[in-house]
Amino acid sequence: MNQNLAVLPMEIVVRPLTKQDWTSVSKIYADGIATGIATFETEVPDFDTWNKKYVESCRIVATLYNEVVGFGVLSLVSKRHVYRGVAEVTLYVDKDYQGNGIGKILLEELIKQSEVAGFWTLQASIFSENVVSINLHKKCGFRVVGVKERIGQINNKWYDNHFLERRSKIVN
Repeated sequence: MNQNLAVLPMEIVVRPLTKQDWTSVSKIYADGIATGIATFETEVPDFDTWNKKYVESCRIVATLYNEVVGFGVLSLVSKRHVYRGVAEVTLYVDKDYQGNGIGKILLEELIKQSEVAGFWTLQASIFSENVVSINLHKKCGFRVVGVKERIGQINNKWYDNHFLERRSKIVN
């Protein structure tokens, strides 16, 4: 964490994520991959591959003094019509700015935008070791519905994922 942040005024601006943000977003994502407890992905895809994966209407970045310091996006859990209102949350904060409430700001805004877009359920699948992310999601209304044991491997090591969901009180 950036030790100087505690004394800086937090002028976080949340805005739509654009293609011009990709350099910053991909760096933040690469840092997340490097932790070993953020995703099963092992490399950052190119923009076009990444772009196809996420819902266009629910993509945001958090900026501090015009620098991208985090992002949040949604992906459909299924292309089947019955699941049209269910999406999975992806949320990352720059490693130098973690612990300053940016993740909460992003997740709360992503929830608002998801409801405007008609999503009634948000899901998150979070490495069990990523206690900070699990707790953040709980603070924002998610509940743990189970643990997927030995759901995936990285470098021949099995990992469990906490499976969380949030039901909208606005969208039915």
